[in-house]
Amino acid sequence: MADFAQWIEGARPRTLPNAVAPVIAGTGAAAWLGGAVWWRALLALTVAVALIIGVNFANDYSDGIRGTDDDRTGPVRLVGSWLATPRAVLAAAVTALAVAAVAGLALALVSAPWLLAVGAGCIAGAWLYTGGSRPYGYAGFGEVAVFVFFGLVAVLGTEFTQALRVDWVGWTLAVAVGALSSAVLVANNLRDIPTDAVAGKTTLAVRLGDARTRVLFQLLLALPGVLTLALVLATPWCALGLVAVPLAVRAARPVRSGRGGGELIPVLRDTGLAMLVWSTAVAGALAVT
Repeated sequence: MADFAQWIEGARPRTLPNAVAPVIAGTGAAAWLGGAVWWRALLALTVAVALIIGVNFANDYSDGIRGTDDDRTGPVRLVGSWLATPRAVLAAAVTALAVAAVAGLALALVSAPWLLAVGAGCIAGAWLYTGGSRPYGYAGFGEVAVFVFFGLVAVLGTEFTQALRVDWVGWTLAVAVGALSSAVLVANNLRDIPTDAVAGKTTLAVRLGDARTRVLFQLLLALPGVLTLALVLATPWCALGLVAVPLAVRAARPVRSGRGGGELIPVLRDTGLAMLVWSTAVAGALAVT
């Protein structure tokens, strides 16, 4: 029976920057348009955090019952490690996704009802990542989904539900955050190439191979730095986003030096921190301008 700490670890708290950073960035974009609304930002944050926790538990459940997590390096897997029953982990996933659905419903009703369709797509994407008969995470589309859901949808959705419109600043932020979110998954899948290949989980990293996956990670990590220069056109204060460069360099070092297995675990943490720092710095610059 898993204890409380193991359940927390099973929720994969290191992935929370992937949920928090897009809301910070989207709120900064809304503030740039003069439309930031704090309680709508909190609702968006609830949706994002509950969604990513739901994704993580659903992933734990689906990979666990398939046997994919029987031999795995990294954070604890509740089902794969026999710490919790599949039914209990499934219940945790459904509960988290239900919280996301309720918060998303409230947000859609006060902004635009058509967002209900977007929310339904997000929940379906969360489940079908590793669930169902043909999970897209097993076919190499996980990074694309992360870019779309935790980049474009999360940032632009946050901006729209507050300012009721989006602009080029929001799109630039969305692409940058999406790239960093995808980089987190790329690092995770780079670490798991040997075990995923054996388990039949054909991630993008398995398709590309070790060397090209390392190049992809570094390109995704560098993209927000380039986009920071574009955001300077909105306000020179967006250059503050470059304070995240040391974290990005630290995240890239183990990948660039060819390390693998457990040595890549800190890369996920540092990439998430870089995303969080970059989003906060740029959003703050936009909000006070």
